[in-house]
Amino acid sequence: MEQINQSCFYLMSFLAIIAIRALYVLYLTGKPRCNKSPQPLSTLIVLGSGGHTAEMMNLLSVLQTDRFTPRFYIAAATDNMSLQKARVFEDSLVDKKGIKGVSAQFTQIYRSREVGQSYVTSVWTTLLATAHALWLMIRIRPQVVICNGPGTCIPLCMIAFLFKIMGIRWSSIFYVESIARVRRLSLSGLLLYKLHMADQFFVQWPQLQGKYPQAHYVGCLM
Repeated sequence: MEQINQSCFYLMSFLAIIAIRALYVLYLTGKPRCNKSPQPLSTLIVLGSGGHTAEMMNLLSVLQTDRFTPRFYIAAATDNMSLQKARVFEDSLVDKKGIKGVSAQFTQIYRSREVGQSYVTSVWTTLLATAHALWLMIRIRPQVVICNGPGTCIPLCMIAFLFKIMGIRWSSIFYVESIARVRRLSLSGLLLYKLHMADQFFVQWPQLQGKYPQAHYVGCLM
């Protein structure tokens, strides 16, 4: 009986420490961090099919690429066009700025659920996608995560937030809601907003900022 009580005490103490750490991370999320030296920041960029990638490429065109490097592009395993566009963008940087050396890597991630997939089989694919996302985040351990709506960003952002709590890596998450979202957030955006996981949350329409006051209105980026 004494051993059981002692085990319960250790468990409750551990959970209390985790809860305090989680509250501390939530308190610091969104607050500016002091960088003692302007060192490059490893950056994870999550791409999505269709308009998501077009918007992301437009956003990256004004990014300080020498500051956010190396860059790791991730797209869904069934999305080949997005990574191709990212490669074209990186090649254009070499032509325009004369950047030498490999500053970008490209990889794919499993989807949690394909369009039209049954919910029964999606349980297995979700577990597989989560495990793959965890492996990628352990390998990359980015300092910055940039995403703009594709569902593939959710497991990556959740793991990045978990890494903050565990003290493995502080990854600043920047979320830019798609320009197609005028009155309501996407499911990805709503999850990140409600769970307070994004350090900076941007919207492109004033109606959205009025409905979600913690978001930052930046105007249309396209």
